[in-house]
Amino acid sequence: MKTQATEMNKMLKSYQTVRSFSEMLVQPLNLEDFIIQSMEDTSPPKWHLAHTTWFYEKFILKEFAEDYRGFNDQFDYLFNSYYETVGPFHPRIQRGLITRPSVEEVFEYRSYIDVHMADLLESGISEEKKKELLQVLEIGLHHEQQHQELLLTDIKYNLSQNPFLPAYQEQKERNKPSAGASTYFELKSGLFEIGNNGETFCFDNETPLHKVWLEPYKLATHLVTNGEYLAFIEDGGYKKPQFWLSDGWSGVCKNQWESPLYWFKRDDEWHVYTLGGEKKLDHDEPVCHVSFYEADAYARWAGKRLPTEQEWEHALAGKKVEGNFAESGNYHPVSSGLHEDGPLYQTFGDVWEWTKSPYVSYPGNKPYEGALGEYNAKFMCNQMVLRGGSCATSSSHFRPTYRNFFQPEKRWQFSGIRLAEDVKRT
Repeated sequence: MKTQATEMNKMLKSYQTVRSFSEMLVQPLNLEDFIIQSMEDTSPPKWHLAHTTWFYEKFILKEFAEDYRGFNDQFDYLFNSYYETVGPFHPRIQRGLITRPSVEEVFEYRSYIDVHMADLLESGISEEKKKELLQVLEIGLHHEQQHQELLLTDIKYNLSQNPFLPAYQEQKERNKPSAGASTYFELKSGLFEIGNNGETFCFDNETPLHKVWLEPYKLATHLVTNGEYLAFIEDGGYKKPQFWLSDGWSGVCKNQWESPLYWFKRDDEWHVYTLGGEKKLDHDEPVCHVSFYEADAYARWAGKRLPTEQEWEHALAGKKVEGNFAESGNYHPVSSGLHEDGPLYQTFGDVWEWTKSPYVSYPGNKPYEGALGEYNAKFMCNQMVLRGGSCATSSSHFRPTYRNFFQPEKRWQFSGIRLAEDVKRT
């Protein structure tokens, strides 16, 4: 029983840490900022705070806590995101139309759930139930960390729609090391293991561990920088269809893309909007907020290609997870420095790196059982995989086998580019 109490107490501390970080992230917001939804892909901060809370209530308290009484039965409809198997839900595109419950009531909801979660984790339950509870709770904590990243990306997009480009927080002054020149690191061919063995936490889409054959390839030592991407723009990259996939070129024409999201010209100079407000474009920082189509077009223009997700994971196998993650408080990619261990730089944090791999299941993959089986598996169509984490990702949430995925046209995430190339056969 002592072992169980120790384990439950450890999870309670993890729960409290994650919950506190969510509330810290929204401290800079005005009341009005909690409600806005400026496009279909974003959600109001109020909704993120309530939805992550609903997850614990629906999948833990209502399943494991005896005599639990729900906070508000209407929340099952309002704050279910997409779980068809647990009931109907409010349309995503209409989340910004809900002024009630109030922001104050959402924080009351969070407090109510936190109290009941603490009571549950501090009470003794059977070993069988404890194992299942802890498994679902660990998913719930990582789920909330995913929404912490979405909070930052959504807040950034929402604030960018204000013509005065208000800052979420003051820009941090930091030393600015020059970006190193990118070269290419060669990796040999062979049969390699990819995926997660499940001995530590991972999502269901990262398993099972399986073998893949890789031909020899080279991976760029550095991320593509703003300055390098600017050369693509100045060479007419957005006006030359030969570099673009058909759907990507349609997106350029339809949406009138001329640069990455958040870039704009002022007094004939390029500027960029950040969560710290407007600033001049830093040519040494990694290019960010590009779609898969833009990443692919840049790679073709440069005479290179994007890596596969298997190549990316193989190249980074065994590397320590450290970098510019959300804990730094930057919430913006920084230029690389020579203090990092090579041969590959800025592999973790800063920007999610597009790969050329479609998001599909690994051989032998089995989704979670029950309603949580909808968490990842049902999105395995028409999406591309990104790797590496970003400046808005929590380092405790990330691992090298992590598979992020988005539709190829999406740009509001902190997404960037690392190039690859084939090794010429002699």
